[in-house]
Amino acid sequence: QVQLEQSGGGLVQVGGSLRLACVFTGRRFSYFAMAWFRQDPTKGRKFVAAVNWNGGRTNYDDSVKGRFTVSRNNNNNTAWLQMNSVNPEDTAPYYCAADEDSSYSGNQRDAMEYEYWGQGTQVIVSS
Repeated sequence: QVQLEQSGGGLVQVGGSLRLACVFTGRRFSYFAMAWFRQDPTKGRKFVAAVNWNGGRTNYDDSVKGRFTVSRNNNNNTAWLQMNSVNPEDTAPYYCAADEDSSYSGNQRDAMEYEYWGQGTQVIVSS
């Protein structure tokens, strides 16, 4: 079955950088779009970024556009979220997710549409 294993995260200072990784196993990685969400205490899992099956299309929430970069490598079944110029509002648990239906467009922002999820990793931005 599909499994997503996350790594990265931790404590970072305001203005610093951090990279999250998500390793996909169990099926052909290129069949899936990959996305990153973060947990909001009141709104649930909020969309951060997504990438389509070959990395050619990406989508970002306005709050991270220009600071975060989502990417993937289909040779090693890994997706990344590069986080630059972080601020305290970026503090949250982060989750990677995989969706087969949006593999071509990579534009799915609804967490309910993602079939598979990583275990989550905490990011804390300190001032």
